[in-house]
Amino acid sequence: MNEWTMEFPKQWQEKWADKAFAAPSLIQEAVFQPLRDKQSIIGVSPTGSGKTLAYLLPLLLNVSPSEGSSLLILASSQELAIQVADVTREWAKELDLNVQSLVGGANVKRQIEGLKKKPEILVGTPGRVLELMKTKKVKAHQIKTIVFDEADQLFADSSVQLVEQILHQAPVEYQLAFFSATADRSIEAIEKVTGRSFETIDVTHEDDSRKGLKHYFLRVPSRKKDDYLRRIAHVKDFQGLVFFNQLSELGVMEEKMVYRGVPVASLASDQNKLLRKAALDQLKEKRVRALFTTDVSARGLDIDALPYVINAEVPLSEESYLHRSGRTGRMGNDGIVVTFVQDNTLRDLKRIASHTNITIEEVYLHGGSLQTEPPQKEEQFTQTKSKQSALPVKKEVETKHNESTIKKKRKNKSKKSKNKGARRK
Repeated sequence: MNEWTMEFPKQWQEKWADKAFAAPSLIQEAVFQPLRDKQSIIGVSPTGSGKTLAYLLPLLLNVSPSEGSSLLILASSQELAIQVADVTREWAKELDLNVQSLVGGANVKRQIEGLKKKPEILVGTPGRVLELMKTKKVKAHQIKTIVFDEADQLFADSSVQLVEQILHQAPVEYQLAFFSATADRSIEAIEKVTGRSFETIDVTHEDDSRKGLKHYFLRVPSRKKDDYLRRIAHVKDFQGLVFFNQLSELGVMEEKMVYRGVPVASLASDQNKLLRKAALDQLKEKRVRALFTTDVSARGLDIDALPYVINAEVPLSEESYLHRSGRTGRMGNDGIVVTFVQDNTLRDLKRIASHTNITIEEVYLHGGSLQTEPPQKEEQFTQTKSKQSALPVKKEVETKHNESTIKKKRKNKSKKSKNKGARRK
């Protein structure tokens, strides 16, 4: 038991011990008291550093049973919202608090029935939450605290209008909490929409929870990408997320892998909720070696001890690279990120690495494994020697062939001469 958990109720102290958690992560410790004191903050820490529990634990302690829906957590994707709802239920039930998820793509009637039970905590995606607010199914005036999980994505152009409408549904000043590995890059957008300034608690430079994560690049000819994906899927103990920039290439590569008998699944934005959940479950249950996806899976997903993340091409932004990488090597675990490059894209990857202070080195796919050392010169020498030893044989064959051809020509010439002489007579 450490000092930090002494403020927990007894049932939480037992749960913390059962999960074999040691000391809190830096972000968990840094934001606990400010959130408990109902301050509005922006929390920034590396992916996989425990941000979900960082905001959940202090905020759940501020929620009172049977007082309506006072805590709203907005997530940037359906998968993240479902995951956060599951974690929230696990800790909320110990305090006799109820959770209702409000996720797009799910049965809205069932969600409305759940709201009639007056859950204290709501976890959802912006579109569905706003829809239910407008129809008065969610009582906006009861909400006291709103959390924005993956805040930089929620305040991006594609989502910011929904967020703005949610904030204006009730004339109250909510406690607001914004969390992401890159939330600091959206401070201007956050302050513009909310009309407020916030204290930023950033532990990125002090946090060492990603010390087990290694970054590599692998030179892959564009035309052989499918062959390298097949080979890497057969590396011993391989299991990972494979990211693509475009849905179209994801589909093409998935078809090629299935045709070759490689056990893969796909998770894409154009799939319905059930298909996406089924694909994710296949990876978690280790029924497939790889889950092909896009940046829809780059945010917040926590797949226990996932060993690999593969970028089938260089991500389009630094944020994308950071969040994709965050699916492995979480909370101090080991993890490997491999990015496929060509000569013209390697410079883009090196620029990302430079701007994000990541050390990245070359790796080689050889003999069914990933190696940081180039294939041994001895093997290359043996191959060269083998080729050279085969040359005399080839020359010998060519020589015999040439001798045979010359003999045939002489024979034919002799016949022609004979015939010509006979005609003269």
